[in-house]
Amino acid sequence: MNARPLARGVRPAGGLPLVLWFYMRLSAVAMLGLVVGHLYIMHVVNSTDVIDFAFVAQRFRGPFWRAYDLLILVFALSHGLIGLRGILDDYVHHRGWRVAAEIALWIVGAAFAGLGALVLFTVQFPPGT
Repeated sequence: MNARPLARGVRPAGGLPLVLWFYMRLSAVAMLGLVVGHLYIMHVVNSTDVIDFAFVAQRFRGPFWRAYDLLILVFALSHGLIGLRGILDDYVHHRGWRVAAEIALWIVGAAFAGLGALVLFTVQFPPGT
């Protein structure tokens, strides 16, 4: 058997692959901080017993938490899409199919990001909650 050894931890030489390689590392660190902050606030500072619809409504009254959640969404979604792009590069060898798959991937990703942002910034809570 002549298996190709895995090239783990090898940094790309340049171009878009190098930019995406750096972005994956930066987005992972950013997500780690944002998600740990989210978990700390939602499960340590506030007990899960007090988290209800009114708590979320109060939290989303200002733009800070909406922007915070949008950052988590954007970093997580883009991190996953770039990971899927790497899988497509590994398994889709025909250039035309790979380009079509990547275009579909980015369209779906943009749609999910747009829908998430739309929900985060347009959801309205009834007065008094």
